[in-house]
Amino acid sequence: MNIAVGCSHACRFCYVPSAATIKQGPRLARFGVSEPDLEWGEYLLLRRWDEMKFLASLRAAETTPAGKLKPDGNRAVFFCSTTDPYQVIHHPDSLRRRELEDHHRFVLRRSLELIRDRSTLNVRILTRSPLARRDFDLFRTFVNQRSGGSRLLFGMSLPTLRNDLARVYEPRAPAPSHRLAALRAARAAGIPVFVALAPTYPECDASDLRATLSAVAEVQPVTIFHEPINIRAENISRIRSQADNLGISLNIEVFATRESWQDYAVSALKTVESLATELGVASRLHLWPDKSLGTSGFLRRCRNAEEHRQWLSRWWSRISEWPANQATEPLNE
Repeated sequence: MNIAVGCSHACRFCYVPSAATIKQGPRLARFGVSEPDLEWGEYLLLRRWDEMKFLASLRAAETTPAGKLKPDGNRAVFFCSTTDPYQVIHHPDSLRRRELEDHHRFVLRRSLELIRDRSTLNVRILTRSPLARRDFDLFRTFVNQRSGGSRLLFGMSLPTLRNDLARVYEPRAPAPSHRLAALRAARAAGIPVFVALAPTYPECDASDLRATLSAVAEVQPVTIFHEPINIRAENISRIRSQADNLGISLNIEVFATRESWQDYAVSALKTVESLATELGVASRLHLWPDKSLGTSGFLRRCRNAEEHRQWLSRWWSRISEWPANQATEPLNE
């Protein structure tokens, strides 16, 4: 469920401009967007609401045989895959901005209400914004009255606690400390949470990753996903440009070649795996190794190719948890 085209968080690593948004180039051009990739973060086009069309889509999803769904999807509607469901609306006209904000919130709440009332589907929400706190009341209504479990999982993307790195990689997203506070508030309210430690950056060393994982562990997330930053179209040049503008030096050399990035990615994944064991959250960890880490070229460079292949297979086949039959006890503030 994507409520918009574009995203005001302007994350410099984002894959969406090249993978999805750029396909709508002609349509975006009508709104003055000439370079969807280069202008990423400067535009946000909210989708119109069509309740009948949404309900038709919901019925189609509801009746899709389980065998045609991804096993790890847990029959969940994902908010959102190509934008952030909670973000600040920018517009020079204050009245128009308020109108867009009202529409934005209506679409979110109405779609969630219809999923709750007209289907048996689950919901997974992933955001970088504490604005989601305004809908915690609605999130709590997804509790299954029979089991006490929940049909909704609320998650935050939190790759680091370092504000200096966030200013480079995700310049307009809320500060990591605010995101962590939102996770704590959700967990305190009895809303089951998950965390996407993604994407982590080359500057995230073991000490930084340990600090982030330690803070994340405190909110007892159902699952902790992890993925190191990947090379996607023009994202590295966007990151380099942002760092140059801020006068910050980054570890860009890991992106010099596909091989150097692969070595970095495996090292980051295994560091997080080791830290999760150290911190007692290994059972909640779900790594996202890129498919390129299993190519014949990379396997030829591995000291133990078979062991690496088995390691990848284990993570690629991992099915993440869903608290459908387990109540979430509120934590004390």
